[in-house]
Amino acid sequence: MTATATPIATSLNNPVIHHLPNGLTIIAEQIPVNAINLNLWLNIGSVVESNDINGMAHFLEHMIFKGTQRLQSGEFEARVEARGAATNAATSQDYTHYYITTAPQDFADLAPLQLDVLLNPAIPDDAFDRERQVVMEEIRRSEDNPRRRSYQHLANMAFETLPYNRPVLGPIEVIEQLKPQQMRDFHRGWYHPDRVVAVAVGNLPVEELIATVERSCLQSMEDRRGEPHIRHQRQSLGQESAFAQVIRAEHIDPTLQQARMMMLWRVPGCMNPQETYALDMLANILSHGRTSRLVQDLREQRQLVNGIGASNMTYQHQGIFCISANLDSDNIAATEQAIREQVDRLHNELVPMADLTKVATQVANHFVFNNETPSARANLYGYYYALMGDLAPAFSYTDAIRSLTPQDLQTAAQKYLSTEAYGTVTIRPET
Repeated sequence: MTATATPIATSLNNPVIHHLPNGLTIIAEQIPVNAINLNLWLNIGSVVESNDINGMAHFLEHMIFKGTQRLQSGEFEARVEARGAATNAATSQDYTHYYITTAPQDFADLAPLQLDVLLNPAIPDDAFDRERQVVMEEIRRSEDNPRRRSYQHLANMAFETLPYNRPVLGPIEVIEQLKPQQMRDFHRGWYHPDRVVAVAVGNLPVEELIATVERSCLQSMEDRRGEPHIRHQRQSLGQESAFAQVIRAEHIDPTLQQARMMMLWRVPGCMNPQETYALDMLANILSHGRTSRLVQDLREQRQLVNGIGASNMTYQHQGIFCISANLDSDNIAATEQAIREQVDRLHNELVPMADLTKVATQVANHFVFNNETPSARANLYGYYYALMGDLAPAFSYTDAIRSLTPQDLQTAAQKYLSTEAYGTVTIRPET
């Protein structure tokens, strides 16, 4: 080993963090499940793109699997599937991650392949042109999806200046113009070991997990010797100001059978985790389960909506607190007023301690239960470390939720959820 491995003591998880001299971070944990998940996370998503290459990060995710100097196109997937393992990847605004899930006895053979495709993609011209068609078809399907269209309307309202308002997939007119060399430069500029968090979780000793990933990384970096030195730098991103008044946007979508209404507030992102806990709780107080406030009031009693939910959507630099409803167009005005009344109630009445305790237990247990498999655990570690550079917020989440008081929730509602300044997006079916 070339660096000191640091265990992180916690009642829920016990990973070890190990840093290589080239900057790669390895997080490893042994758990008694007969599988290994290797998750490679980068804090590189669509927000680092300029407008003229919007969609490049996602397109690159596709091209990562099209061969390296050591592997022919399709060989990586074939060798993974031959072992009964699985591989996939995902791109978001803030991150991209690649993973394999394999049997412990196959980990030493497959981990080097995963690092090779990540760090050394060939990006051949012919494969680039073929995959471009696949990506454009994915964009068309996304544009045909009413939920995706609704989300884009929401993002356009929430973000005036931050690049979160751009689609992760990019527009077709941009993808059509991209060149293979632009992607090679994008990869060489962003995909450096010091921007990679490699998380290995499963039933092998931690020392073996770390040694395998380290050996795989060093082997892969041998193939990058002599390449042109390109290193892109992240631009400093600020935050959007809170809405100063009620802002409205209306759209017509002839594919809808009923209207959709979204009310939204700009709130902190995950770089300010202490500010997000109470907002997570408020979203659950409002809409988690049939006995929650919005469901009982607007759906069960007043019958204004067919469905309603609240969510605290946390991106790295900004968040959106959103209340969305499916409803008849005639009920839009009454529904907005009813939601304002429920938010105003959070301003002026303390949430009863019994309700707070019940919901806090639900939220905390949901967090724990959803992080018990190797893949879920690896995703948890990769997400927090790639975006926040720290695992402590992941380990302290349940305690933070349980420690909230009724006054904390009231303060958060008063601070962030104004009843006089917010955004509304309404999408109506064609009349």
